[in-house]
Amino acid sequence: MDRFTDCGWMPMMGLGLVSMVLFWAVLIIGGLFIARWLMGQGFGQREDSALDILKKRYARGEINKEEFEERKRDLVP
Repeated sequence: MDRFTDCGWMPMMGLGLVSMVLFWAVLIIGGLFIARWLMGQGFGQREDSALDILKKRYARGEINKEEFEERKRDLVP
């Protein structure tokens, strides 16, 4: 007499295990997405590189094209 496999509670253990794994997977993946979203909102933004700063100065008209190209050659190998 194998009571546990005769449509008793044993088949439900597999469903419980799968649901527990899915719960933790959703929780962890959701936490990672929230962390990435917060970093994109300004929490942990990186500083601009020298080339980015140079491009912004050129866009604002603080330096001319010749000066931009000369400084860019110094920065980019």
